[in-house]
Amino acid sequence: MFAQFDFDVIARSWVYLFQVGMAFTLELTLLAMLGGVALGTLLALGRMSRHRPLALAAAGYVNLVRAVPLVLVIFWFYFLVPYVAAWVIGAEEPVKVGTFWSALITFTLFQAAYYCEIMRGGIQAIPRGQVLAAQALGLGYGRTMWHIVLPQAFRNMLPVLLTQTIVLFQDVSLVYVLSVPDFVGAASKVAQRDGRLVEMYTFVAVVYFALCCLLSWAARQLQRRVAIIR
Repeated sequence: MFAQFDFDVIARSWVYLFQVGMAFTLELTLLAMLGGVALGTLLALGRMSRHRPLALAAAGYVNLVRAVPLVLVIFWFYFLVPYVAAWVIGAEEPVKVGTFWSALITFTLFQAAYYCEIMRGGIQAIPRGQVLAAQALGLGYGRTMWHIVLPQAFRNMLPVLLTQTIVLFQDVSLVYVLSVPDFVGAASKVAQRDGRLVEMYTFVAVVYFALCCLLSWAARQLQRRVAIIR
């Protein structure tokens, strides 16, 4: 098998794959992670709200998103967002949003449901006595969350957030179905051009395996540091 394996096609293409494909993948992963954590935190606060309609709405969103396949959501938003944008600005024709922004919106909204449950667990793990002490000092709900609860929740949940980000990094490869030049999409173009599918997809698998192992090791190290602090 490996006697016919063409390593030269990898040597010729790896610069393009990383400069174009991996750069796109990392950019989309980072932006979707930041947006997902921010929106997920708001959803977590909504789920724990005493206002029942708000709590039910947040819970319904989380349960709905987690019950739908991601690839279906990608297609759905890719075709829906242009029409929604046109409706918002009052345009007669669908707005050309572009695949990048469509994918970013999709992954942000989808991953927010998972980050929500992570942050909700982190917030609920904070001792109730700290919240009561903050209230006794005259701090309102917003200041208590911002200055006392959320910093500790983020610190405690950081390894789990990183683990979920690894899953996000892997899921970003699904934008390949939209012909987006991510790492998998760029490798597919090279594979089809040179007729070397085995070499390209093997290289992609090795790169993903190495990066995910490295990030998993970082998450374990971070877990140990957080455990020592606690």
